[in-house]
Amino acid sequence: MKFWKTFDIEVIKFVEGKHEIDFEISDSFFQHFEDNHLVEKGNMTIRVMMKKGANLIELDFHIKGIVTLTCDRSLEEYDQPLEFHESMLYKYGSEEKEINEDVIMITRDTPSINVAQLIYEFILLNLPSKKIHPDYRNELDEEDYEGEGSLVYIDDQDFEDEELDEDSVESTDIDPRWASLKNLKNKE
Repeated sequence: MKFWKTFDIEVIKFVEGKHEIDFEISDSFFQHFEDNHLVEKGNMTIRVMMKKGANLIELDFHIKGIVTLTCDRSLEEYDQPLEFHESMLYKYGSEEKEINEDVIMITRDTPSINVAQLIYEFILLNLPSKKIHPDYRNELDEEDYEGEGSLVYIDDQDFEDEELDEDSVESTDIDPRWASLKNLKNKE
C-alpha cells in the first residue's frame, strides 16, 4: 500500500499553473506488477511536468534511465538505456473513466492521481521490439541475410520497356471466354 502512495500526485492541493514532480524507481518498482516478465530490474528517474488548468490537467513524463533486459538471441542479461517523453491528459467530468489511451476523465473532487501504472506501461511501450545484447548487435539475423538463394522482388515495369521475340514466348491456348475480353482490350 505504501508503494502505491509513493506515486500519488495530489492534484487537489495544486493551484492552476505549471508544477514539477520527480520520482525515482529501482528494481523493487518492477516487482509490484503482475506481468513483470519483460522488465524485472532497472533504475530510472521520472520528471513529471504538470500543467493544471481550469478544465484539465496535462502531465508530461520525461523518463530516463537503464533497465535490465534479457537478450532474445543469447538469453544473457544486459543493460538497455532508455530516454523518452510521454503525455497524458486528465479532463474534469461527471465520472471517472478512460476516454481513450491518452485521455482520462476524473471528477473535480478527485484528490490524487496515481501514476505508477502509467510509468510502468510507458516503460514497456518504449522497450525495443528486438532485445539484442550489445555484443551481438552487429551480427545479421537469418531474415536479414541477403546471400545466395534470397528472393529478389522484380517489378513488372522492368519488362514493359523490353520487347519480347514471338519465338521466345510459348503459345498457349486461350480460353474462348477470355479471348473475347482480350479483343475488347485490343479495340481501344
